[in-house]
Amino acid sequence: MGEDIVFPELCTPKIERSGFFILEELMKSDRSTDIDYMKLALRLAVKGAGHTSPNPLVGAIIVKDGKIVGKGYHRRFGGPHAEVYALREAKENARGATLYVNLEPCSHYGKTPPCVDQLIRAGIARVVIANKDPNPLVNGEGIRKLRDAGVEVITGILEEESRTVNRFYFKAVEKGWPYVILKWAQTVDGRIATASGEAFWITGEQARRDVHRLRAQVDAVLVGAGTVLRDDPKLTVRLVRRAKQPWRLVLDGTMRAPATAALFTDEVRNRTVVFTSQQNGPCREKLQQQGCRVVALPPENGGHVNLRDVLSWCRDHQIVSLLVEGGRQVLTEFLRLGLADEVVVYIAPKILGAGVEAIGDLGVERLAHAKQLQDIRWEKIGQDMKLTAKL
Repeated sequence: MGEDIVFPELCTPKIERSGFFILEELMKSDRSTDIDYMKLALRLAVKGAGHTSPNPLVGAIIVKDGKIVGKGYHRRFGGPHAEVYALREAKENARGATLYVNLEPCSHYGKTPPCVDQLIRAGIARVVIANKDPNPLVNGEGIRKLRDAGVEVITGILEEESRTVNRFYFKAVEKGWPYVILKWAQTVDGRIATASGEAFWITGEQARRDVHRLRAQVDAVLVGAGTVLRDDPKLTVRLVRRAKQPWRLVLDGTMRAPATAALFTDEVRNRTVVFTSQQNGPCREKLQQQGCRVVALPPENGGHVNLRDVLSWCRDHQIVSLLVEGGRQVLTEFLRLGLADEVVVYIAPKILGAGVEAIGDLGVERLAHAKQLQDIRWEKIGQDMKLTAKL
């Protein structure tokens, strides 16, 4: 039996240290501040993780006379926005109330009508916002329409924390590129496998369960053909309930991976995409017959696939977050080219000595030129340690 999706790692340490007020506490409190309510809006927002992409994660709270009268979050792509759920719950109590929302309410017609118009009609008197929406279709227009209608608007409350929650969305909108997370499990001395190639299992069960939670957050998981040949991974989410299965991307420039691999034959094989430099061939035809998608890209030296071409394909297919799970060569290339935004490393209390290194040669000859990690967070998971950091 899997567990429900809860993603504390989507929030920043600053929020976690200050502590979230649970709903019951806020409803009893008459001293709650804008920051307190925004924290709750963010807590609601992350409940939609893994289901709203390429839309952002949004939570909304409506407060009147010091009491919460409505709340909601964006639950799935194409569904009602957080503000709509909150208004439905608040009903007539929305008139004269304050709305707390972590992203600027939309002002345009998309999958749903503009939230701004509904807020104005409901009589919301004050709106507190964490982030302005970078989407060119909004980008301050929602704030302008609210103010033109006489609604008081406050912005920038927990702006940094909210941006972290929606870092996938902001990267995709502002840079036109997916947010890339590199993930691997290693021993204390930096080995991801023994000298003979054995890698199951470096970390414990709790860390492996955490990986499934991580997969459930992203749009796609990527590995190289070597990982398919060596480990025959499934790359599915199996230990989290109500989770959407991510796309599974395989870099296989010369079509080395066998068509019998689990990725190409299981019940979700239609969510497997193979990137290759081979324009045709029996293996390619076999994969397509089995229901997999094969994408031919211009080859680089040695027939390798250009990673920037892969990320461009992801962008064009609304994949805004990508989890790279290996192997060593693929992880190294993402780092070497500066294409990664974040790393998640599970470190087991084991020492192998000889073995397969997690990361290969990056051409670094001086410590000053090392890849620097920022916003570092450590977490103990069972007997293992988890390092999360931005690049």
